[in-house]
Amino acid sequence: MAKIRPSRAEATLAALGLAAFGLVACSETPSEAPSEPADLVLVDGEILTMGAPGTVEALAVGDGRVLAVGTAEEIRRLAGPATRVVELDGRTVIPGLTDNHYHGIGGGPGVDLTGARSLQDVADAIAAFALETAPGELIVTNSDWHEGQLAEHRLPYRDDLDGAAAGQPVVVVRGGHQYVLNSAALARWGIDESTPEVAGGRIGRYPDGRLNGELVDRAKDLVSLPAAAPPDPAAALDALAEQYAALNARGLTSIRYPGGPPAQYRAIERLRDEGRLTLRVNYVLRAPRGAGAQPLDEALAGWPAMGEGDEWLRVGGVKLGVDGGFEGGLMREPYEEPWGEGGTFHGLQTVPTDRFIETVRELHRQGWRVATHAVGDAAIDLVLDGYEAAHADAPIDGLRWVVEHGFIPREDHFPRMGALGLSVTAQNHLYVAAPSLVKYWGAERAAWTTPVRAYLDAGIPVSLGTDSPVIPWDPWWMLHHFTTRGTISAGVLDASQAISREEALEAVTRGYAYLTFEEAEKGTLEVGMAADLVVTTDHVLECEDPCLESMEVDLTVVGGRVVYER
Repeated sequence: MAKIRPSRAEATLAALGLAAFGLVACSETPSEAPSEPADLVLVDGEILTMGAPGTVEALAVGDGRVLAVGTAEEIRRLAGPATRVVELDGRTVIPGLTDNHYHGIGGGPGVDLTGARSLQDVADAIAAFALETAPGELIVTNSDWHEGQLAEHRLPYRDDLDGAAAGQPVVVVRGGHQYVLNSAALARWGIDESTPEVAGGRIGRYPDGRLNGELVDRAKDLVSLPAAAPPDPAAALDALAEQYAALNARGLTSIRYPGGPPAQYRAIERLRDEGRLTLRVNYVLRAPRGAGAQPLDEALAGWPAMGEGDEWLRVGGVKLGVDGGFEGGLMREPYEEPWGEGGTFHGLQTVPTDRFIETVRELHRQGWRVATHAVGDAAIDLVLDGYEAAHADAPIDGLRWVVEHGFIPREDHFPRMGALGLSVTAQNHLYVAAPSLVKYWGAERAAWTTPVRAYLDAGIPVSLGTDSPVIPWDPWWMLHHFTTRGTISAGVLDASQAISREEALEAVTRGYAYLTFEEAEKGTLEVGMAADLVVTTDHVLECEDPCLESMEVDLTVVGGRVVYER
């Protein structure tokens, strides 16, 4: 048997905080593999198993699992008449990619702003849409865009929008935390300078005190957008299948929904039962906003059970939130001016402290795993206070509770996170939003956003994702950002927080499997593991920057089945 090189990723396990949890699996040689012919073999390439025995030339798949790894000569012997043989011709194979925080593709119906690159583009898109609507009809945009993509690096405010659709109310939706209204929309909902502030929200103003149309977090409750018409069930399933096919084409084999409704879970369940699910889904349900005992009990009564499901779809916990997004992350120090409002604005706390802690303790009592959205350092303070209260009731340190996002951790957070056994889900928001974050928080604080290097050095388990559609869903853009700290329009921010490609690949494969309690099933291409894998055109670890940003995928396999081929 030819000599096999040792794993190039073994040295990163301790830094990822994963080695201590028994993630190093044993290997199996072809001679020990089953005698039945393989369903699929891949030969003459460079296969990064991300475990033992390291990098190999070839791999065999049978019954949805890795049967054997070894030399091309050895693996070819496992092929039978019906076996598909993929000649890699030196290409690279890696375990399937994942996204730890995926909401969907696209930001909903309405005016499409994804292609806008300036404030004028935004106005033009709204004006063109208005030509197809009745006079006075409400116009709403999609949310799949960010002001960081605009040349002006700022939001379109009330005055920018007023000329786009004269006399028609316009609501610009930006991500999940913000609306911007024109004058007609403000009038439609009776919002003016005398409208009182909303707890957990913010009503934006120009420097002269006039409303600028911006409604942040709980202030969005002042507006009631019409509900979308229920989609045809069959068409909705078809659209979901098409969405997952697009993810497969970029190498994604597993995704985690970070807070969704039971109806969406049931739709994915139907897709699975019809044999049309082409990636694995970990589904985290969203708690009622503000929670509290009674709303929580009512919600739990209609939810699937914690842990329900199988290797294709499983309930992974419940999602809470304590602060806003880019424009409302709760900070220890105030925002930069003018957003700091004379040193008084620290961001938004979207749920009272006592209610958050009550909700966390009750979920723990009922056996639910908790994940909480926390952007700012003060928000992380609150999350840790709540988790520690639950831990005092009964230990959570083996349950892998989660801090979602964790933009601005501080040194005093790391020991507390470690003591509770927490995981952090990191996403590449900085890649797109860097100009906005510099304005809101200042250059130093913005550059620290999502410091994965610091998390790993502190031994906190980290996985990677995108927060699509808040951030574009392409996993290769995400890998490019975390390995370079490069951004679309603000250069490189704090290169000291970049991680190596080996570490990034570990975090998006084994790290994700650890997050979802599936490290014994997937995340590596060791013998016996799920055959979820990707063939790439370039070598993921060795190609020259910025190759990851534009990496091509040639083949994606999930559970031994080819779900995408270029």
